[in-house]
Amino acid sequence: MTWNLQTIPRVKTITKADFIKHYFKPQKPVVIEQFIEDWPAYTKWNLDYINQVAGDKVVPLYDDRPVDYNDGFNEPHAKMKMSEYIDLLKKEPTKYRIFLWNILKEVPELQNDFSYPDFGLKLMKAMPMLFFGGKDSHTFMHYDIDLANIFHFHFQGEKEIILFDQNQNEYLYKIPHALITHEAIDFSNPDFEKWPALKNAKGFKTNLKHGEILYMPEGYWHYMKYLTPGFSMSLRAIPRNPKNFGKAIYNLFIMRNFDNLMRRIRGQKWINWKNEQAVIRTNK
Repeated sequence: MTWNLQTIPRVKTITKADFIKHYFKPQKPVVIEQFIEDWPAYTKWNLDYINQVAGDKVVPLYDDRPVDYNDGFNEPHAKMKMSEYIDLLKKEPTKYRIFLWNILKEVPELQNDFSYPDFGLKLMKAMPMLFFGGKDSHTFMHYDIDLANIFHFHFQGEKEIILFDQNQNEYLYKIPHALITHEAIDFSNPDFEKWPALKNAKGFKTNLKHGEILYMPEGYWHYMKYLTPGFSMSLRAIPRNPKNFGKAIYNLFIMRNFDNLMRRIRGQKWINWKNEQAVIRTNK
C-alpha cells in the first residue's frame, strides 16, 4: 500500500498575476525553483555563515519526543549556543531542530541578505522565521496556528515535504484541541494496517533543495523531514478566507488557552485522552 500523494507542481519562476490565478485563488501548493538568485542570501546563507553572524546566540531546540503535559505550548526541549548546535549538525544526525526563530529580532543584519517578494499578498515583515534541522530530524504533521499563507525558502541541503489540505482532516488522526496529528504516525513510512484511514487521504509531496520556494496555502498540514542538515526561512501572510481567519483567531485566543488549562487540571490524562480520541474519531 502506498500514499495517495501527487507531486507538488513546479515552475522555474512565476509572475504575480500567474501566482494569484493558478495557486493562491485555488489554494494549491507550488514550488518555485528560480526566484531568489539575486538575494545575497542565495550565495551567502549556509551553516558556516550563520555560525559566523549568530554563533553566540542561544537558540531554542525541539525534538520529536511525544507531547508531555508539563510542556507549555511550543516550549523548547533544550537550548544551546548556535555555534554548538551547528557543530552538532555537522558532526552527526540529531533530532534537535530550531523552530520559529525570529531572525529580525535576534540578528538584524541578516535582513540585508533578502528582500520581501511581491506575490500579491501582504507579507508580515516582522515575522521572518528560520527553521534548522539535522539529518533525519522531522516535524510532526501539523498546521500553523494562524492558518497563514506560507512561503518557505530553503537553504543548504534537502528536505522531504508532505502536505494535506484541511479537507483531509477526517483521515489524518487529528488530535483534538491541537494542531497536530497522532505523534506515533511515521509519515515518511506509514503503517497502513495500524492507521487504516490514511489510505483515504489525498495529499502532495516534494523534496525541497537550496534556493527553492514552497508556497503552502492557508491551513495546509505539513510534515518536513531533513534528508541532510539544512535550514529554511518562512515568510507569511494572514489568511484571506474569512473561515480560516476566524479559525486562526479561535486557535490563538481560545483553543491554545483551553488546552493549557486542561493540561494543568488533568495532567497526562488529558494528553492520553486526546490521543485516544484521535484514533476513535478517525476510525469510526
